[in-house]
Amino acid sequence: MNVALVHEWLTNMAGSERVVVNFKELYKEAPIYTTMYNPENLDEELKKIDVRTSFLQKKVKNGHQRYLPFMPMAFESFDLNEYDIVLSSSSSCAKGVITNPNTMHVCYCHTPMRYAWEFYYEYADKTNMKKIKKVFLKYFMNYMRMWDKLASDRVDYFIANSENVAKRIWKHYRRESVVIHPPVRCKLFNIVDEDEDYFLILSRLVPYKRIDLAVKAFNELGLPLVIIGDGEEREKLEAIAKDNIKFLGRQSDEVIKDYYAKCRAFVFPGEEDFGITPLEAQACGRPVIAYGRGGALETVVDGKTGLFFEEQSTESLVEAVKRFEKLSFDKQEIRKHAETFDEEIFKKKIEEFINTKYKEFKDASHWKVIR
Repeated sequence: MNVALVHEWLTNMAGSERVVVNFKELYKEAPIYTTMYNPENLDEELKKIDVRTSFLQKKVKNGHQRYLPFMPMAFESFDLNEYDIVLSSSSSCAKGVITNPNTMHVCYCHTPMRYAWEFYYEYADKTNMKKIKKVFLKYFMNYMRMWDKLASDRVDYFIANSENVAKRIWKHYRRESVVIHPPVRCKLFNIVDEDEDYFLILSRLVPYKRIDLAVKAFNELGLPLVIIGDGEEREKLEAIAKDNIKFLGRQSDEVIKDYYAKCRAFVFPGEEDFGITPLEAQACGRPVIAYGRGGALETVVDGKTGLFFEEQSTESLVEAVKRFEKLSFDKQEIRKHAETFDEEIFKKKIEEFINTKYKEFKDASHWKVIR
């Protein structure tokens, strides 16, 4: 089988890029089509490989976010006619590539385009956006929603990264999907005997992650909180944080693993489509205190690998931390749960799905012909 991989952009490492690494391990000869590629910010597995970029590549140093209006055109510019299978990794426009009737297109969907659908109002109401830009955004997002729905019709089979995302795929695209959870590199994480007295957050510091909620809660609790990560909200968060809260900025993988392994609990205050960091913490045998919505409901077992707070409020999180301090958790049980999401299991499920669906796709009975 001649396979091509498609991904939004390869400009930094995050959960979706780890998915692409696993895809590449399955299909070693497959080229990767993407809008922009910056190997300097990527792990070794995504360096010195066959990457084919769009006309936006010359803008890579400026960041990908500002070029969203051109991304539908960029993905539609790729000629994929030579391939038997196209496997796209999409949270925005990658699913919009054009394939011929003999090519099977499987989309691993991290989420339907957030800023075009239910997060649209949050983006549109940004107070730091000029009025003229808000007017333009309303017209542009109307177009993007129409294009996004049209692009979803180009996919033969959807894989959702969670039950949460599967519901959104049905809501916005009216398409069925199978759920295969994203991979966790369990072999990189270990349980240690040493327990230190701090709670941990690892996150980009952007509004929807709701790190502000955790800062306010731990201000009130007075308990030590370590925050690893950077972003547009860092200065604002540091300004309101008390001395018991430490901001470490970006850190190496080794430093992050050490903090995971020794924390009292990992705090996850935002609502995510899936969320890989709670599982990385659990791979270290550490419990998670999470907002009980979105992907966390699929990765945290209440009372066994962590606990939930029901309202996205300071009061609810404070109450959850107080409950946590009265509970005990089994590190080995937590680790065992995380291992069910291991990357080897992920790759096996993806390969089985692709092989099964390709047989169906090539079967003459697959086609609905009206005579």
